Amino acid sequence: MFKKKQQETVEEQKEETKEEAPETEKKEEAVPEEEKYVQVLKEDYKKLTEAADVKEKEKEEWKNKAYQAYADMANLRKSLEADHRNALRFRAEGFIENLLPALDSFYWALSAEPNSQEAKNYQQGFSFIYNQIKSALENEGVTEVLPKVGDEFDPNSMHAMELEETEGESNKVTMVMKKGYRLHEKLIAPAMVKVSKKKEEPKPEEAPAPSEETNESNKA
Repeated sequence: MFKKKQQETVEEQKEETKEEAPETEKKEEAVPEEEKYVQVLKEDYKKLTEAADVKEKEKEEWKNKAYQAYADMANLRKSLEADHRNALRFRAEGFIENLLPALDSFYWALSAEPNSQEAKNYQQGFSFIYNQIKSALENEGVTEVLPKVGDEFDPNSMHAMELEETEGESNKVTMVMKKGYRLHEKLIAPAMVKVSKKKEEPKPEEAPAPSEETNESNKA
């Protein structure tokens, strides 16, 4: 009786072992499938990361290009504004240059001493007109360049018409022949002047070299 029960128990254990065996095999088969799925996920993640890096670089490149374009536009705007301001400041330059010879003629005519009362009356009237023109030009930014005799010659605002030898220092204004003019900070007509040049001291005369005849006579 007891042996019979043991045989039944052993058979039941064998059957349970047979039933568990397929489940273990299924688990062993499932492990490789999970590993493949994880590998696929890793590859996808790597691709997405690389694509994200590429997009980040492209974003930085476009950002830099946008900043550069903004800076270029700002510089262009400043340049155009400066050109516009200069155009307004120097809009009358050509007209003023054409007017300066007449203004100089007024100046030299008024500098002459009148020889009669009638000429003096005319001169007063011309002086009034001259001052009106001069005031209008000053309102446009015109200033005179009028050096004085004895001033240092300045090549940036003067033009030397002649050189005059003097006993004094060189490079000094000895005569103003024509006034100069500036429009704002721009020189539109240099002052015409005569400039001093120091006289060169005569070199001492050298004694003539003795001739051959003189040498022979001295020997004799």
